[in-house]
Amino acid sequence: MSAPAVTVLGSWPGTDFAAAQRLLLGELPELSHLVELPNRGPGSQLIGRTAALLAGMSVDLQPSGWRLTDHPGIDERRATADWRRDLDLLEEEAQEYPGALVVGIAGPWTLAASIDKPRGDKVLADHGARRDLAEALAEGAADTLAELARRLPGVPIKLQVDEPLLPRVLAGKVATASGFGRLRTVHAPEASEALHRVESTVRDRLTGTDAGYRSVLHCCAPGVDAGLVLGAGFDDLAIDRRHLDARLRDQLGPLLESGHGLWLGAAATHELDQVPRPDTLADTALAAVRAFELGPELLERLVLTPACGLAGWSPAAALRLVRTLRESAGLVAEQLAG
Repeated sequence: MSAPAVTVLGSWPGTDFAAAQRLLLGELPELSHLVELPNRGPGSQLIGRTAALLAGMSVDLQPSGWRLTDHPGIDERRATADWRRDLDLLEEEAQEYPGALVVGIAGPWTLAASIDKPRGDKVLADHGARRDLAEALAEGAADTLAELARRLPGVPIKLQVDEPLLPRVLAGKVATASGFGRLRTVHAPEASEALHRVESTVRDRLTGTDAGYRSVLHCCAPGVDAGLVLGAGFDDLAIDRRHLDARLRDQLGPLLESGHGLWLGAAATHELDQVPRPDTLADTALAAVRAFELGPELLERLVLTPACGLAGWSPAAALRLVRTLRESAGLVAEQLAG
């Protein structure tokens, strides 16, 4: 019985893309990422790098954050240039890569809660603006993943949508631009529709290629609605195991039985550079997995990850954590098989 796959969730310490990408391709032979290096600057962080993909929309960076504009600002142009260089370097490094590659982007709701309109409040405050943003994101993401599939024929391509703010959006807890109020709750049907638009547009664009497309939504915040996420078309859900409470287990159980996958953030990341023992990490993962009472068949759809990104870690500790995750994955497989 094969061990669960292991991967990171995109972000990595440092600023040298070629070195980081080469390292992760070597350390993660089954499932690696187009590496994200937030320490390079705002255009390489989650919101800025995703905003650079928006089809037909432009942004610039203000002291208060990213804002929609009529023309691309210098920071968007830098982010776009980083995308081009990163894709070129990934193409060079991954020609013989035997596994699948994941491309991560911010989701439509985290993006809408983080970008301001040209005048006024956040995009999230405007129904039409947030709809347009989701459409622009869907087209831009589809273009990027389709290009990567052309550059690396035969390498399975996966989409990771990061939605750390989704629970706050659904609960009406996102602050207004002034900070003195809260934006209205977005109801579940609209939230699901925007997520589905992004996921399905990418899926449709890659259908018929050799990309072996699969999608995962990652939310490391508490309160994620698994039924909404997987009902929007995503294949897998990535969560911090600390948030796997009774409610989420009840939601996930039937969905896992029906063929969806779980990316389990088994290794805590909030305490920087703290790497657990492999057996301790394996026990943590096993406790979470056994709660579903699904048996060893879940191994085929289980991925072990850090709880969140590793950009704040030291490179040496981040590498030790990846290797510990790989060792613990073997222990998990042994225990479930026994």
